[in-house]
Amino acid sequence: MTEVYVAGTGMTAFGKFPDATARSLTTAAVTSALADAGISADDVEMVFFGNAASGLITGQEMIRGQVALRHTGLLGIPIVNVENACASSSTAFHLAYNAVASGQVNVALAVGTEKMAVPDKNRASEATGTAIDLEQQAELLASLGGVEPAGNRSLFMDVYASLTRAYCERSGATPSDFAEVAVKSHAHAALNPKAQYRTPVTADEVLASRTISAPLTLLMCSPVGDGSAAVVLTRADRLPWRGGCWPRGGSDRVRVAASVLKSGQDRTAHGPSSIHRATRQAYESAGLGPEDLDVIEVHDAAAPAELMAYEELGLCGEGEGPQLLHSCRTRLGGPQVVNPSGGLLARGHPLGATGCAQIVEIADQLRGRCEGRQVPGARIGLAENAGGFLGTDNAAIAITILTT
Repeated sequence: MTEVYVAGTGMTAFGKFPDATARSLTTAAVTSALADAGISADDVEMVFFGNAASGLITGQEMIRGQVALRHTGLLGIPIVNVENACASSSTAFHLAYNAVASGQVNVALAVGTEKMAVPDKNRASEATGTAIDLEQQAELLASLGGVEPAGNRSLFMDVYASLTRAYCERSGATPSDFAEVAVKSHAHAALNPKAQYRTPVTADEVLASRTISAPLTLLMCSPVGDGSAAVVLTRADRLPWRGGCWPRGGSDRVRVAASVLKSGQDRTAHGPSSIHRATRQAYESAGLGPEDLDVIEVHDAAAPAELMAYEELGLCGEGEGPQLLHSCRTRLGGPQVVNPSGGLLARGHPLGATGCAQIVEIADQLRGRCEGRQVPGARIGLAENAGGFLGTDNAAIAITILTT
């Protein structure tokens, strides 16, 4: 298979935009990515469009990509609609990567878009709550104590809360540790002009915010929002840069070292998770290990998920997530910065856009384009994007490793 490179990235700000539509968001991100790559829509041979919840939130089903891309000049070529929970656009990226790597096309585009901020606020929560096995919902509720989510509570966050309580038992983690994750994320997001929340918070503010599902508070949970992100992928000999000549070793040259997609599986309490399985395959494919990573984006839909990811990615040993957090190694200024974008907690989490947004952040970090939140000398980065739950495992997981 041929080597695949990121030729361009584009992304909107994340937030709540009442006047925006999936189409306007997509048009902005795609236009930016094509301009960054130095190509036109005519150069793109295939598009993979990731979206998780438009059918449930806005009612647009079946041809979401064709509708969203209508004003980009990309109609007429193959457009593949991809729905895979919160991993929808990282799955789109994986498919685009395979299309280029296999020689099927020379230039492919991966897009992720979500419009979640709508007048009926319950729609987003209800849509998110479908990313579990609804046929086994009663069994799941029984495992969580048999309590139906009420009011603004989310069954999805009830699942995270259950996993969090189990993690606390085996690691000794406390709500104060989770509060520090949120503090770090908001501090990083304050340096990201495209983040949904750019105001730093204190640990006391995180702990005092409204309880969503104990021990999770509001500021430990990712927010609802809108946004779009796009990535252009191509072969090395098609890199459209400076009149068609890409300088060898140029700072903007970013290679896809690994792209791995896994689904969850029923597992015992101590069996390997989908994240563990996907990560090990990605390291093997890239010929790298966790010690080689300079910058990492993880799927922190809830703050404890970042600490769990530390361990599953091999950044530390089992139960050592809290210690790694407090060592400051994963903060800006440390040797392995995690979520310099602000992560899902503060950059925001428009479900179908998150995977591509993570990849945009890693690519831009490796290209030295992140200004105030730039990780100095970053050469190798990893994005971990999870979607939905299948029992106690993530239903979908994508691991992407990029290198200069």
